[in-house]
Amino acid sequence: MVLLGLASRRYAATLPAWVGRYAGDALWALLLVWLLRLLRPGWSLGRVALAAGSLAAAVECSQLCQWPWLVAVRHTWWGHLVLGQGFLVSDLGCYAVGIGSGIGLRWGWQRARASAFAPHPTPRARRGASQKRR
Repeated sequence: MVLLGLASRRYAATLPAWVGRYAGDALWALLLVWLLRLLRPGWSLGRVALAAGSLAAAVECSQLCQWPWLVAVRHTWWGHLVLGQGFLVSDLGCYAVGIGSGIGLRWGWQRARASAFAPHPTPRARRGASQKRR
């Protein structure tokens, strides 16, 4: 995710305008989801989404604060990557897309995994069940 996000910023001029402008923020939020799932594997998907959304909104709103020490942190490479530079309402939408994508991918993976490991009735058992309904 980090490499994709960095590439979306570095090569923004060669990408469609909306990708260069918004992909990095959505990927940053997707990374939050994955990190929270890694650090808190027992949390429900709803709890992960709420925590990621709250954290993303807090970081975005912190950009309204212009405390000298916080501005200095934002001017470092890592500070700029993690905390951003300036408040934009559109970033909140990007975060929602990234978080929604992460939760959707995880939910789909859980369903596929559950389906793959669910016991499947044998053809004989299915045939017997259909005959009992008649």
